[in-house]
Amino acid sequence: MVVTIGMFIGFARGRMSVEIVSLLTIAVIAVGLYFFPLPHTQPTDGLRLAFGGFGHYALITICSLMIMGRALVVTGALDPAARILERVWKINHQVGLLVSLLIAFFLSMIVNDTPVLVLLIPIFVQLAARGAMPASKTLIPLNAAVLIGGMATTIGTSTNLLVVSIARDLGMPHMNVFHYTPIVLTAALVALPYLWLVMPRLLPAHSVEEMHEQRRFLTRLRIPVGSELVGKALDALRPRVPADFAFEENPAGPMEAGQRILISGTHEALEEAVRTLKGEVAPGWVLAKIRQKAAALGDDVMVVEMAVTADSRLLQRTLATSGIADLYNVAVLGIHKPPRLIGPGHEEATGELRIAEGDVLLAIGLVDDLQEFARGDSLLILDGAKEMPRRSKAMLSAAIMFGSIGTASIGLFPIAIAALGGAILMLLTGCVKFDRVGRALSAKVIVLVAASIAVGSLVMETGAAAWLGELMAAFLQYLPPAAVLAAIMLFVTALTNFASNATAATIGTPIAFNIANHLGMPAEPLVLAVLFGCNLCYATPIAYQTNMLIMAEGDYSFGDYLRTGVPLVLLMVVTLSILLVIQYGM
Repeated sequence: MVVTIGMFIGFARGRMSVEIVSLLTIAVIAVGLYFFPLPHTQPTDGLRLAFGGFGHYALITICSLMIMGRALVVTGALDPAARILERVWKINHQVGLLVSLLIAFFLSMIVNDTPVLVLLIPIFVQLAARGAMPASKTLIPLNAAVLIGGMATTIGTSTNLLVVSIARDLGMPHMNVFHYTPIVLTAALVALPYLWLVMPRLLPAHSVEEMHEQRRFLTRLRIPVGSELVGKALDALRPRVPADFAFEENPAGPMEAGQRILISGTHEALEEAVRTLKGEVAPGWVLAKIRQKAAALGDDVMVVEMAVTADSRLLQRTLATSGIADLYNVAVLGIHKPPRLIGPGHEEATGELRIAEGDVLLAIGLVDDLQEFARGDSLLILDGAKEMPRRSKAMLSAAIMFGSIGTASIGLFPIAIAALGGAILMLLTGCVKFDRVGRALSAKVIVLVAASIAVGSLVMETGAAAWLGELMAAFLQYLPPAAVLAAIMLFVTALTNFASNATAATIGTPIAFNIANHLGMPAEPLVLAVLFGCNLCYATPIAYQTNMLIMAEGDYSFGDYLRTGVPLVLLMVVTLSILLVIQYGM
């Protein structure tokens, strides 16, 4: 108990990083059990308990899901879903968040919590990059909606199945899939306003866009032969383009094939506009040549920003006269001109922009070609290179992800096996590359998972959880039914937030059954109190694997979970206890 409370205080105070607190916890357990082993064990058994989390199936599952989520991002498989949700968010951010919470809630009723959140995390990270709410304000509410939805059916989480199975072994009747769904749906109506309106206000806005202004690039939109833009007026297209995109010219009459229009926008806005308008911002033959070379070599296509120095041969040249495409197999998608450089003398008579010192070029190509271009023409490569999505693998990565989720959801394979198999397939098929796996994994999450597994094993093996259960049962006989249910729920919630939900289910279900027999109360509502308590894992990042999955993406601290999760836990405990009393006439 001292180790568990010490770890909690270390996380909550925030003076040391999560990684350091996690590693210290593992070290304390390992050293402590080596010198003071548990009864009937050897000193080395304590080492196995302390470090067993690094080889635990839960950690393998989380890492595998992170890899599959990364594959969906780098192949662009989630772009269509992100664009649909983006249209809803454009109407109103509050409406967008409400719709997202409802989607997450109902999906998790029939699909395991973890795969649902794995699918949604990359979408909301992309939405944040496109101007919706920062991911740090949406991921914790989204996670809470997933967890509440997963509580609503016996197949929503593996923990629910565990509680129902233990209860049946103890002699209780079998519960069907929707046995207690109305209770959870009613409680969700109470919790939803908090998730929707209050929780985002309690969370920080960790947004890269707020730290610096994104560069806007000037370029020309080419209207290829056969484009759907031919014959259309420019004004009819303005509602279809992103907010960070602008037409710098307004030609009269309908557009014609071969016409070029001066446009500007951020990199993301240009990419979205080109996809929407079916135009080109670089000669098609250059882009086709780059893609063919990338496919032949198995390399990724990159987009980088390059600053023009005083020694560059490109000074006073236009893109048309620079010869960049022929010399380096690189295409320039646009030019950013600092405000001090915009003015008379920087355009040719034809209207083509001339390159000047301090300009930033947005260039696309293979890594080696881009580096050769930078060396050959005295350019400075800026930080923030971006991989272009491997869209040819988008359908394949989506099929692997949904296949993995589907097999786990119907019980064909355990989630650990399905996730690991999916991650291996993603690597074998090239949807994600082995040397890029490090970008998908978070060291903070890995050591946190390992430490939480070690603490959960310690609580179980030392008998601390059983001792707490016996102590609690001695005092419950003096409380009214609603208070008994709330006390059981809070006890199990404490276990699940600081040990594991499987531990809480294993310990809490027989305790609740025995308490029911001792107090002469019906067993089913007390067992349901355990089931609900196992799912109220909002208050710490170590409570459930989905909490850990969002930690890195939202850049959350331990305090963010406490600040938003504790009120939600109390709200759900009070609501569910009252509903159980009403439902069972206690």
